[in-house]
Amino acid sequence: MGFLDQFWQLSVDGLMVGSLYAVIALGYTLVYGVLQLINFAHSEVFMLGSFGGLFAARALLPGDGSVPGGAGSIALVAVGLGAGAACGGLAAFTLERVAYRPLRRRAAPRLAYLISAIGASLFAVNLAGKEFGRQNVDLPDLFHNGTVFRLFGAAVSTQTLVIFAVAVAMLVGLDRLVAGTRLGQGIRAVAQDADTAVLMGVNVERIIIVTFVVGGLLAGAGGFLYAMTFNASYSMGFVPGVKAFTAAVLGGIGNVRGAMLGGLLLGLVESYGGYLFQASYKDVIAFGVLVAILMIRPSGLLGERLGRAA
Repeated sequence: MGFLDQFWQLSVDGLMVGSLYAVIALGYTLVYGVLQLINFAHSEVFMLGSFGGLFAARALLPGDGSVPGGAGSIALVAVGLGAGAACGGLAAFTLERVAYRPLRRRAAPRLAYLISAIGASLFAVNLAGKEFGRQNVDLPDLFHNGTVFRLFGAAVSTQTLVIFAVAVAMLVGLDRLVAGTRLGQGIRAVAQDADTAVLMGVNVERIIIVTFVVGGLLAGAGGFLYAMTFNASYSMGFVPGVKAFTAAVLGGIGNVRGAMLGGLLLGLVESYGGYLFQASYKDVIAFGVLVAILMIRPSGLLGERLGRAA
């Protein structure tokens, strides 16, 4: 079958994966917008959230191995999302307190933040490998995964629909939070000019902590959604993390809507490219997009900072 025959199926699959990239990318964008730093340990927040959601959902599954349905499936997904988000938020809060806050108080150079983030990332990866094992951990089926409907001939499965719908709901929720709430005004104020924000009565330390936690909540929930499709492992954060960073750069690092757009576009490019060339080239395509964007338009497609976005 030719590319045009598979176009809509590739689009559906690409948008599903791209929505996950977008959810993870928002953590990079939020922290960069507020601190002007890249949180390279964010991928491990995503990984820890996936295990939190996975173990919570597995603990509530029926003991006979049957696949739940209806309200039971909804409850399991909701519990998994909540536990994943909670673990991600806790991991992000701990990361900020341990790896970043002491450096801010000492006015450390930016290189120190990078080294601290890499150290925290390595610690989290090896801790997860020790506690959860170094093999893939699968998540049993939480619902019957059949075709719900067809879009221009492309099959949209229950799993695809759940992942895409939840991811889009989180993206829209964050956009509304940043654009239309008092907390969002504080985040945008600190992103635009932290010194002036302090003079206007904004608690910058509180905003920084909230920014990390919100990014962690999204990454943790996204990790659970990712584990529903690809399973979980102690090293699972690296590749999705780099791709999410690519998505953030593609849309415009520091721009919430740019991260959303970048994630969806990257998912589509990967899906189309994997079909036109080989599936094994998907990672190469993603990293090629990152290099091309940095060379051609380093400010990204939208190119606005968080303080001026929304």
